[in-house]
Amino acid sequence: MLTGTGIDAGYLRGHPVLSAVDIEITPGEVVGLAGPSGCGKSTLARVLALLLAPWSGRVDIDGVPAAGVRYRAPRQQRTAIGVVFQQPRLSVDPRLTLRHAIVEPLRACQRPVDEDQTAELTDRVGLTTELLGRRPHEVSDGQLQRACLARALILQPRYLICDEMTAMLDASTTAALVDVVSTHTAQTGAGVLAISHDEALLAVWAHRVQRISEVT
Repeated sequence: MLTGTGIDAGYLRGHPVLSAVDIEITPGEVVGLAGPSGCGKSTLARVLALLLAPWSGRVDIDGVPAAGVRYRAPRQQRTAIGVVFQQPRLSVDPRLTLRHAIVEPLRACQRPVDEDQTAELTDRVGLTTELLGRRPHEVSDGQLQRACLARALILQPRYLICDEMTAMLDASTTAALVDVVSTHTAQTGAGVLAISHDEALLAVWAHRVQRISEVT
């Protein structure tokens, strides 16, 4: 289970974005996270993904407290959580081809690249061999987001955080990527936090929806 307990967090001391937030994502569950713009949904995603240290409270991964953020966290904790952000062009090194961007987490962890696994994963997200040889500026937002989802899944994380993953996509690409995540959840038992402003999408995607409010 991925849990956040009593999370207070923000970017400027004295001006919290989150206050006393509790959340839990169990294996095999898709939890929707909704709330108004500015209420801290993305901040909570960064805290749970071990990218931002909370001011107070704690994050636990399968019963083990998080032991740091970013590269100060143990590798086994960092790799347990995959993240797909809203803006793919800010998430990918523009110098890399899509294929190299997808396998980048394997190289960072000094793991071998399994060509069969990579081919299966890229096919699953809907990327052709020709697209894999292109760089980010040569593909659409939807194609790049497909690559970002494949990159988030390449390490087979136990938890996946989708932070407004579909906000910039058309309806058909949204449906395709949500189907990939749902299939991944069913096949692996991974837990998912699906953050979206689209209540209709969360109604069909998530098993339950949690709402948070803006700190006043």
